[in-house]
Amino acid sequence: MTISYQRDVASSTAGGFTRLLFKWKGSLYKLIYRELLLFMTAFILLSLVYRQLLTKHQRGLFEMVVKYFDAFLNLIPLSFVLGFYVSYVASRWWQQFLAIPWPDKLFHSVACFVDGFDEDARMLRRSLLRYMNLALILVLRSISSAVKQRFPTLEHVVEAGFMTNQEKELFNAVPANEFNTYWIPCTWFIYRLQEASKKGKLLNAYALETIMREFCEFRAKCGLLWCYDWVSIPMVYTQVVTLATYVFFIFTVIGRQKCDTVKKGEYMRSGRMPMDIDLYIPVYTILQFFFYMGLLKVAEQLINPFGDDDEDFELNWLVDRHMKASFLGCDILMDPDRIPPMVKDYYWDKQNCPIPYTEASMHFKKKTYKGSASDMIIPESKQHMVLPEIEEEDEDLNQRHSKLSLTSLLLESTQIATSASMGLGTVVQNPKSSKIVTNIGLGDNVKRHNHVDYSVEGRLPEGGNGIMPHSPTPDVYDSGPGSTTMPQGTRAFHGVSWRQNGTQSPQSVGSNSQTPQPPFYNSQTPQSAQPPSAGAMRY
Repeated sequence: MTISYQRDVASSTAGGFTRLLFKWKGSLYKLIYRELLLFMTAFILLSLVYRQLLTKHQRGLFEMVVKYFDAFLNLIPLSFVLGFYVSYVASRWWQQFLAIPWPDKLFHSVACFVDGFDEDARMLRRSLLRYMNLALILVLRSISSAVKQRFPTLEHVVEAGFMTNQEKELFNAVPANEFNTYWIPCTWFIYRLQEASKKGKLLNAYALETIMREFCEFRAKCGLLWCYDWVSIPMVYTQVVTLATYVFFIFTVIGRQKCDTVKKGEYMRSGRMPMDIDLYIPVYTILQFFFYMGLLKVAEQLINPFGDDDEDFELNWLVDRHMKASFLGCDILMDPDRIPPMVKDYYWDKQNCPIPYTEASMHFKKKTYKGSASDMIIPESKQHMVLPEIEEEDEDLNQRHSKLSLTSLLLESTQIATSASMGLGTVVQNPKSSKIVTNIGLGDNVKRHNHVDYSVEGRLPEGGNGIMPHSPTPDVYDSGPGSTTMPQGTRAFHGVSWRQNGTQSPQSVGSNSQTPQPPFYNSQTPQSAQPPSAGAMRY
């Protein structure tokens, strides 16, 4: 049962947390008082033996042992190990609480979409919610000792009214030797819901989807609870933390003893300086015991919150609450006679609702917050609306050309391959050598060293203009002297426009340059010539 102290810390006052130090149930003292009494008894007995029973030689040997244990006492990283472990356990403890399923959304959905208050509709709603709560009870019986003590067998579940005898027989008929069968009532839920959908007992077409969505969430959390119980924190981690804590305080029983032979102002190997006052009870060592052993006991209490410790979850109360709330929400409170009629509320037609306060709560009434800049005042001289003039600088032509230089090189490097593949030329291999000869078509009758005539094979189809749609344009409009080099973007723009219009480029108007023609494109080409076939391109 978790201990709630929210009321004690509702407001921050002087000594607010100090009041919690005087509580016993769920306190630190209740967790560690046994170990603390054992530690103090061992420490005091060893101190009395050193002072009263040992000889001088034996005292010398004992002091050597004390110095040895004290020298290596601080080498145990207890605070580091405990801090990480307790942080992880506390986070897992809260995640396990969030994994507990609540049927509220499910029974509201069932009450909304399973219409009617006749006997069949009521029986359907109550059966659906009883099946889901039964699945939760079967899960909790598997993982919680407190719930197992309440329902030791399935006969106790039947006797409590969560299950019928026929349902118990059907449940036991399923073999459960290799896995947990807590989910069997979920199959009953699905069958009854599917049957209701076929018979048209659901309100609309979205009812089945909505109810199944809430059912799947409830079912998934039941499985998650079982998985938390199945997969624990690795035992090695727990053993390391427990061993480090207990070994540390076993060593302190010896290493924190007072040595009579240590001179005044002399430090021990660990840096501890013995005090002049002889205390039979080590005060600061006991404070260390409170802190370190308290953290270990906190982790021990939170590692399994499904037991019967003070900070464990009240699962039996949760079972009662879920069953009662399910039957109320899906059946009893859906009785039309228990639904209040619709009336005009108290603030009907009131623009400013005067919501009252009691005299004890008047100091909680605060002025409405409107924003940090709501009270800011702007001088009238600066409230005139103006249109600012924005001057945009033109991009330098050379700068744009430098940005596109890499693109231009890439496009021009692929011009040969593009021209050959689109029919502007042929790529053949010299049969007498391994050299590849490419006829790009930059002249009328280009011949290579193998003296092969490509004038017919490289000819384009009739009617073509020799300019491919996506081929890169030349750097200049005219190959003659005085031609002007254009940037890539300007070149592409003007190249499309003057080629489509069949006119010369703006730079070549008035000159003798003509529109570039494709290779081998002239009127003397024989009409019988055909475009290059696929076999003409060989690599």
